[in-house]
This record gives sequence, structure tokens and C-alpha cells, in this order.
Amino acid sequence: MRKDGRAADEIRPVKIIPHFLKYAEGSALIELGETKVICSVSVEEKVPPFLKDTGMGWITAEYAMLPRATQARTPRDSVVGKKGRSYEIQRLIGRSLRAVVDLSLLGERTFWVDCDVIQADGGTRTASITGAWVALALAFRKLLAQGVLSRDPMKEALAAISCGLVAGEILLDLTYEEDSLAEVDANFVMTAGGKIVEIQAAAEKDPFSWEVFETMRRLAEQGIQKLINIQRKVLEDA
Repeated sequence: MRKDGRAADEIRPVKIIPHFLKYAEGSALIELGETKVICSVSVEEKVPPFLKDTGMGWITAEYAMLPRATQARTPRDSVVGKKGRSYEIQRLIGRSLRAVVDLSLLGERTFWVDCDVIQADGGTRTASITGAWVALALAFRKLLAQGVLSRDPMKEALAAISCGLVAGEILLDLTYEEDSLAEVDANFVMTAGGKIVEIQAAAEKDPFSWEVFETMRRLAEQGIQKLINIQRKVLEDA
């Protein structure tokens, strides 16, 4: 039993509040245990130069953390410049969402996905992806109702979760404390159909076996299916 009372294969309590922001085309607040992220989608009527006159749309993301989202204050990116970690995470979010969207149905529009961490206790990137998918689905729903889009561009549901080897035990959905002690740390991004969008996995000290990796993958797939069921329920009720 873990410090928060969870079993090794149990995800943290999840809450997703749709339409969290008034002005965004789509938005959601996701709470994954003590981690909280506001995800919002804004639509811009133009695309990057490489997509101009192609009829294709684009999805891109920005990720940031409030100074006191963590136990010790961290300076804002706007003051010190965006950190490499923030760039890496926002590129991951953008890639993940583009993998499950038919960009040809967007028209020449850019969908900006902003993920702002207001409280961090591990899993901020996975929570961002899971919440951003809901925000994007809500934005598509709004544009379909307005007649801006003629067909739903969303091809499949998408979610993400962490997994790791901590003190010799494989755990699902790591808190910050567990992540800081992990011998192996992994993030899985997968679709409702069980297809892999991206896996980030690394040994913090000693190399790990395929058996450990396969166990993490199975746990992650189970956790992601639970998250996708929650996403679907949120959209049904929204």
C-alpha cells in the first residue's frame, strides 16, 4: 500500500471540470490527485507558413507552471525565458493531439492548446494531455454547432499516464515523491484503441528489463482506459 493508500495498479482520484474558462473555445480543469492543470483551446484563423494554401489546419501547444504550483517558488517563463523542459512538454502535447485529429478537416486554422499547471504533484505532462484532449473535443463541438466545421475532426480518444519502478515495485500514476525516488520512470500516451502515440521511458540508475517494461505498459494501458472512460463521461454530461 502506497502513502496515499492506493494499490500499485491504482490511479489517483480524477476530476475533470469542462467549460472551466468563459472565453476559450474549449476548456477544462483536470485534477489528478493533487496535480491540477487548466487546459484551454483558442482558435486562430491562420496557419503556420508551411501550411499556407494547403487547406490543412494545425494544432500546437504551450505549457507553463505557476510560480507556486510547486513546493518552492519557480520563476515564470516570461521572466527567465522558457525552459527546455517546458518546450519538451508542450511539443509532446501538440504531437499527441495531432495524432488523433484529422487536420484536413480543420480548415486553415490553428488550434492553440494552453496547459497551465496551477498545482503540481507529479504527472503534470500526462494530466495536461488528458485534460487537453477534453478541451479540444469541446472546442470541436462548439465549432460544429456554429457551422464553422462540417465534420468532427477527432478520430479517437487519447489519454496519458505515468508508470515507474520504485523501491523494486512497479507503480502506476506516480506522485512527485514517488517519481523522485523512481529507479525507472515512464510516460505513456495511448489511444482508446490501445495504440501507442508516444512512450518516454528511462532508467535513472541501472538498466531495466523488457519484463519490467512490459509490466509497465500493461498497467499504463489499464490506467489510460480508465481515464478515457472518465473523459467520455465528462463529454456526455457537458
